[in-house]
Amino acid sequence: MCVSRCLRCVGVSLVPLATVCMLANILLLLPEMKLRFLLEGHVTREATWATGLWSSGVLVLLGARAFVQSSQTRGCCAFRGQMLRQTLYSCVCLLAAAVCCLVSATGLVQGPLCLYNSTSGPAWGVPLKPTADRDAGYLYNRTQWSGVCLEPRGVVLWNVVLFSVLGAASALQMVLCSANVFNALLGLILGRGACNNKVVPVSM
Repeated sequence: MCVSRCLRCVGVSLVPLATVCMLANILLLLPEMKLRFLLEGHVTREATWATGLWSSGVLVLLGARAFVQSSQTRGCCAFRGQMLRQTLYSCVCLLAAAVCCLVSATGLVQGPLCLYNSTSGPAWGVPLKPTADRDAGYLYNRTQWSGVCLEPRGVVLWNVVLFSVLGAASALQMVLCSANVFNALLGLILGRGACNNKVVPVSM
């Protein structure tokens, strides 16, 4: 049935996207590929929330596993029960991906946590954070990417690329999960067709 094939396709497609989200979030926690910034608490707040790991990562992977398994369900009544569960799984995955996408967009707009030259000397902070008189224009002004943060090196580019990848992957997850909600509802309503009982003659 088309509904089962769609469930399997969505489940299989979500696996690489979840893997990308997990890898991107891990890299966000390791500027310059060094653990010391994380241990010292000098990592961007949105990265430490790790939504790419638990939200668009683990939760979506669990949903993808359920989608693939449910595509093998046989029987009319069992199939409809599975479709009800898949609708709930799809909604959970959709919410998880939306959380990750929102956090990624926030991290992208806020800019990275880094060591910069403040009025009182070098200090850790978020120098590119939008204020009342300044928006997130640093995204369109690459001259600021290497001239603001002293440490970690290249952290602005690092954050822009990885948060963009994380946001794009989780947004694609949202599209797939939204389609899966519709697909599962369609399967719930239509099912596999009428359940026909076989009549077996009784021998006397």
